[in-house]
Amino acid sequence: MKLLLTNDDGIDAAGLEALVSAARTLGEPIVVAPAGPQSGVSHAVTWHEGVRIEPRGDKRYAVHGTPADCVRLGLLRLVPDAKWILSGINHGANLGADVHYSGTVAAVREAVLHGWPGIAVSHYRKAGVEYDWERATRLVMPVLTDLLAKPIEPGLFYNVNLPLLPPDAADPEVVWCPLDPKPLPLNYRHDEETGLYHAGDYRLRHQTPGADVEICFGGRISVTAVRLL
Repeated sequence: MKLLLTNDDGIDAAGLEALVSAARTLGEPIVVAPAGPQSGVSHAVTWHEGVRIEPRGDKRYAVHGTPADCVRLGLLRLVPDAKWILSGINHGANLGADVHYSGTVAAVREAVLHGWPGIAVSHYRKAGVEYDWERATRLVMPVLTDLLAKPIEPGLFYNVNLPLLPPDAADPEVVWCPLDPKPLPLNYRHDEETGLYHAGDYRLRHQTPGADVEICFGGRISVTAVRLL
């Protein structure tokens, strides 16, 4: 089973390598990822410029474009026989309303629009705390195994968020839950020379009981089925 892997942090991101490691236990991963960071570009696609594909070794391609460009070109030219599209592991959570801004999630959404199933995987982070990517690989493997075994439904993709846990914490529970509809609170800081910068405090976002923000913040793996159609 061929799996097209992408992300929005760029082809050299550690989270992508963690996803590749997990995907190798499930099928044949082929990486088609942005040449550089594309975080927060949402579902942008390149219309008025050329998009270049750069081979980066065996089954690895860097696309000089957005995550959605990667999926389009991957499915059209590089991996047309892919069975699933996997995006991530994003360096940071994509919870609730984040799915509308995230390039990680948009890559999967683009695949679903063209009839392919997909899974977006992200990892919550806290300032000053390092990721344990080896543990992330181990945690995501059974989740991916479960999701890849499910019947494919048109217009549906899965959004997975891993919590950030202390090194000695037990492996977290996997919880199926809805998206939290509340966005990050609006807040901007002003710089007299360069303008206004978004400065929302991720920790202060609303937590609807039982929704994905509360689940992930509470130390559990959130899995959400997102329907487009």
